[in-house]
Amino acid sequence: MDQAYLPKSVLYATSARIGGVGLDAVALETLRGLKDQLGLAIAYGLRTSSTRDHLSDADAWLRQRHSVKNLSWHPVRLLSNLQSRYYYAAKKRAVDSVAAKYLRTGRFDLFHGWSGEALQSLQAAKSLGIPTLLEVPTWHRQKGKTLPPKTEQELAMENAPVPQRWLNRLLISRQESLVEYETADLLLVLSAKAAETFTVLGTPKEKLYPISRGVDVNRFVPGPKPSIFRAVFVGALIKRKGVHWLIEAWRRLKLPSAELWLAGYPHAEIQPFLKDLPDNVKLLGFTKDVVKVYQACSLHIFPSECEGSAKSTYEAAACGLPQITTRESGDVVLDGENGLLVPPNNVEALMRAITSLYEDPKLSEELGQRGRERVVQHFTWEHFRERLQGAYRTALKLKSNEVAAAK
Repeated sequence: MDQAYLPKSVLYATSARIGGVGLDAVALETLRGLKDQLGLAIAYGLRTSSTRDHLSDADAWLRQRHSVKNLSWHPVRLLSNLQSRYYYAAKKRAVDSVAAKYLRTGRFDLFHGWSGEALQSLQAAKSLGIPTLLEVPTWHRQKGKTLPPKTEQELAMENAPVPQRWLNRLLISRQESLVEYETADLLLVLSAKAAETFTVLGTPKEKLYPISRGVDVNRFVPGPKPSIFRAVFVGALIKRKGVHWLIEAWRRLKLPSAELWLAGYPHAEIQPFLKDLPDNVKLLGFTKDVVKVYQACSLHIFPSECEGSAKSTYEAAACGLPQITTRESGDVVLDGENGLLVPPNNVEALMRAITSLYEDPKLSEELGQRGRERVVQHFTWEHFRERLQGAYRTALKLKSNEVAAAK
């Protein structure tokens, strides 16, 4: 490892919490990878429970070194009665403002922030010559599409009557996101598809760094083979994730001795599709012990049309499940190696894929075994932390080359 290109004091800022699930877990694993390189982490909470998903005793150094600036009691909490989209946007602006203030102290030699909540911080770091990384949790804000400087909807939001206009100003605008992309030295993207949404709009490839996430392969492990063919979808039940297409495909297939489980919170937009479900479709709702859900199933189906890198694809693979998913869902599944890829929003393709694994248990088992092997070899949290260190070295080298070129 090139010690000349490793940061000594990183400022990490996120509007998530440290320790938990989802982005909270990513924050924790990031800090675990930093250890003595961490100068300060800014977040909305530090979970101290000893459960698997939260902080363990081994992470006491976070508290002992006072390495976390906890914004749980920041004045922005006074806005918590606002509609969630406005409140979350206000929280993002607050963490950005606090991070920018700390950066101006000159104590840090690298800034790691998140897209949609780091504009002030990136600008402050740039003014001081501090290298910056911007983590992009999904795709480019424009999803690879060319848009005018301001769309009709954006103009309408700007010209809305007061007080709606004031509320709209809390939201992170597309224009602000574009400035973030331009200002950051390195953009962390979660998949090849996510990277494409940037390159097609002119972002240089050298500014993009692939940073697949990880999974706890000691917690997510294969279980006994279920007695029937049981497919599962794990994630929020929303249209973007293709749940309605999956329900339609399952209705039309009418597979004997088969079940479909839907594990996730059903949002309002999906409620019409949940009416009169077939008897072999089970709505689980949000499930805390998701490991047992995977272990009770024989196939994971995740036909999303837009993801950064779907957490459930890592988990299902670690549990030895073959998967039917889309390229838009991330890079965990390789078509024909550890699962089947289908185009998003395509019921017929989804039906064919489900049928092929229903009729060929041997193929299904082989895909599941290779899925587990692929995760163990490439997608543990240790792999994630190694990739993150590589990103830090790259950002420092880019900044060093930039400085040298300017002389």
